[in-house]
Amino acid sequence: MAMSVSIALPARIKRAADTTRALARATLDLALPPLCPACREPIADRGLCPACWSKLSFITRPYCERLGIPFAYDPGPGILSMEAIADPPAYNRARAAVRFDEISHALVHALKYGDRLDLAPMLGRWISHAGRELLAEADALVPVPLHWRRLWARRFNQSAMLAAAISAESKVPVAAIALKRVKPTAQQVGLSRSERAANVKGAFRVADEGKAAVAGRRLVLVDDVLTSGATVEGCARALLRAGAANVDVLIFARVAEAVRTSI
Repeated sequence: MAMSVSIALPARIKRAADTTRALARATLDLALPPLCPACREPIADRGLCPACWSKLSFITRPYCERLGIPFAYDPGPGILSMEAIADPPAYNRARAAVRFDEISHALVHALKYGDRLDLAPMLGRWISHAGRELLAEADALVPVPLHWRRLWARRFNQSAMLAAAISAESKVPVAAIALKRVKPTAQQVGLSRSERAANVKGAFRVADEGKAAVAGRRLVLVDDVLTSGATVEGCARALLRAGAANVDVLIFARVAEAVRTSI
């Protein structure tokens, strides 16, 4: 009899604890209903409110097959943008889930500076959908790294959080140690295109312990926002120098003009 009690008791305690947590979550949701991460209005679920959802601008074809920049009209398959022809990047292809605008900026800001780590799975699903063709060919995901000082101050790397969420959706593993940021850099906000490139020059390197995760592999860089492309360009060059077979880029949001033509 004593043995049966010792076995059953932990199960009862676990069920009681699960019930208590569920009641606590329900009580908290009733007292503090979930808020839209973009506008802070109450919402019925864990996503966005209808108004912010309607403003979010997802990027779909037609777009430049190299840079993922959306076109104003469909010029046909395989067409490149003027930017891709005039200044081709080191990486092969880039894809972004949404345009960088008021709503996507609010989501990125909430994730990076508002400790809204709960947003990562939702953003990761959107990014995975946008980059499904890249993920189908990928061996590993490589988050754009933070310098250790900034990581210490922020406590987490938002790109690594997004990479983990994409991995959960796509089953592509994350090569967390593949790339290091070896030089502290200034914030890119407010810098010109040339200043951004100079700011990240020499900032990234594949260390000895990361070479096995890079050499001969098809990699997908993951970051939150793409503006000039200087950061992912520096990362891609470092990975290719270390022997990566291919480097693609997956971003949550990218800066893109409202109307874009092709040639």
